[in-house]
Order: sequence, then structure tokens, then C-alpha cells
Amino acid sequence: MIARRCLLFFPVAALAQGADLAPTGRLRLGIGVGEVGSAFWATRGADGQPRGVTVELARALAASLGLPLDLVAYNSSGEVTEAVAAAQVDVAFMPTDAQRAMRVDFGPDFFLFTSTLLVMPGVEATRVDQVIMAPLRIVGVRNTTTLRAAERSFPHAHFIAATGMAEALGALRDGRAQAVALGRESLEALAPQLPGARILEGHFHSSGTAIAVPRGRPAALAAASAWMEAAKADGTVRRALDAHGISGPVAPAGSRFGA
Repeated sequence: MIARRCLLFFPVAALAQGADLAPTGRLRLGIGVGEVGSAFWATRGADGQPRGVTVELARALAASLGLPLDLVAYNSSGEVTEAVAAAQVDVAFMPTDAQRAMRVDFGPDFFLFTSTLLVMPGVEATRVDQVIMAPLRIVGVRNTTTLRAAERSFPHAHFIAATGMAEALGALRDGRAQAVALGRESLEALAPQLPGARILEGHFHSSGTAIAVPRGRPAALAAASAWMEAAKADGTVRRALDAHGISGPVAPAGSRFGA
């Protein structure tokens, strides 16, 4: 009898949250897909389908709501931001910063990360603080939190804004760029593809990766926030990170941009 009552209650709550988060009846969720994986970046498997932490979280969120899932892939976190801002997707996961917070409403962080540089052979440095004033040629992905932070942190650098990770890799391989600015987890996955490259110690930026919804939808934000905190507490986030080799910490309860 207890189990039956729980089964009756859960769909009612799920239906209410599903209507708040996905008014079309399908959960449209934006993800970034690139060459290397991280807490934000998904990659494509041999079958061409996206795989990664955000894919796992998207499936878990859709299942909790009892809704079909439409994954929408983008080349960068900037493109994901614009899609959420234009309500082309209902929800997404993305790195936080002040500029982005003017375009979307952020719920809780699920992962905390730091950004540093990977430098190519010929750059004589082992730490970020050794290149702060250097005239490096740095590539990053256009309209991302990390590239904006790098532009503030390295005043004498020349920056190349790539449309995605494939273009950024090309700039490194053909010598147009001497370094790439990314989150440390992405750089650790990227380094084996660039023989002789080194990840610099330290970091120039730290932030969180959070759930986000279009602005002006308070019920959607409340539903997304409640699910995100529950997913951190019940191990859903940790399992998603572990499944894709991300060893960094799950963001603590209550961790949120601007809090």
C-alpha cells in the first residue's frame, strides 16, 4: 500500500515540474559537443551520438520528469547560452559568469573547475604566473567564460577566438597559437593529442558549471534548482562524473553563482 501511494504521488509532482520546465511536453536540452570531454563538454562516440557528463544528467532529468528528451548539440558554451536565452531549449548546463547571468537564469552549480593554459613546445614556462605579461598567441573557444577570463588575465597576449574545439586544435597544430585556454579537465584530455605540450600549474580563473533556464521563468528555475540539488545529494552527479573520468569534486549543496 505504501509503495502504491508513492507511485501515485510521484507522477503528479513530475507532471507539474515537467510542465514548468518543458511547456512543449518534450525536454529540449542544450549541450556543448567538442573534441575532448569535461563536466561541460560532451564528445561523440563511434556511433556519432553525444556522450558525456551533461548527456547523463540530461537523461536523468528527463527520466525524473517522465518526458521524452531532445538533446540539441552546440559547438560552444556561448552557443548554448544563446540558445537558452532565446528559449530555443528549455534547460542546459554551462559554466557561469557575470555576462552570461545577464542572459540566462542560473540554478545551482554541480561542478567547480579551474582554467589554465596548455602551452606548446617552445614556451618556456611551467606556471601561469610566469606568462601573465608574455605576448603569447592564445586560442580559446569564442564567447566562453574561459576565453573572457583569459583576455582579462593576459593583457599582452594575442587572442584567437575559435568557433569550437576542432578549430582551436587546428590553430595549435599549425602554429598560429602557442597556447590554449580551457578548463583543466579538458586540457588533461587534450594533452595526449599534442605531443610535447604542457599544462601550466596554477590557474587564471575558477568558476562553476551549473544548470540554467531562460530568464523570466521562476517556476522553471525552481524546478531545475530542486532537481539539481537532489541529483548532487543522491549521487547522480557523482556517478555521471565518474562514468566519464572526471575526478574533480561535486559542487557542495547551495553552491550557486553570485551566492
